Amino acid sequence: MKRGVMAERKSKADRRRDLIDAARRAMIRHGSEGVHLNQIAEAAGLTSGAVLYHYPNVRDLLIEAHQAGMERFYEQRVKKISGVADPVRKLIITIRSGLPEGSDDAGVRLLCELGGAAGRNSVYATLLTTLFDRQVSMYQTILETGAAHGVFTLAQDSEVIARNLVALEDAYGYRIIARHHSIDPEKAVELILEYARLATGHPLDLNADSGA
Repeated sequence: MKRGVMAERKSKADRRRDLIDAARRAMIRHGSEGVHLNQIAEAAGLTSGAVLYHYPNVRDLLIEAHQAGMERFYEQRVKKISGVADPVRKLIITIRSGLPEGSDDAGVRLLCELGGAAGRNSVYATLLTTLFDRQVSMYQTILETGAAHGVFTLAQDSEVIARNLVALEDAYGYRIIARHHSIDPEKAVELILEYARLATGHPLDLNADSGA
């Protein structure tokens, strides 16, 4: 009996994850504000009624889809550097992982959609503001740890540097998604590192990230 209940719960959780993925695909295609229930259902290969069974309020599904997409830019990045002791490697890995993998990167395209809607949607604005602040805190921890160990000599307050690093990620990430002819992910990493070198007083050799 218990085994059957557990299997049913897992199946329901899987279906909700599938719907979140479908909602993300639909938002990328139709826009964060323009997406409709039937479009999400089509992306999921389900009826509208089946979507509503799991998410009676479609707005809740859209918010969960955005939150799931944003995990990549905080939770997953923190996890990626959790076992790295060297602040130089931590900083380089963090910069790399904050950029799109290419112009077709669905996760970053969704964030761009979210950013476009944030001025008209207070919930989306709050999600983006929270993500920005958490990323700033993530960078601050790396910078302050490096400074405390004498590895970095910070040219400005750690919060100022951290905010600029996140802003550069956002700006170059958008350029990559917009298919700028001279900015690809590797070029963007180098451009952000140029600022980081000035801000930390460290050469930040990319070889420090080897094997990451």
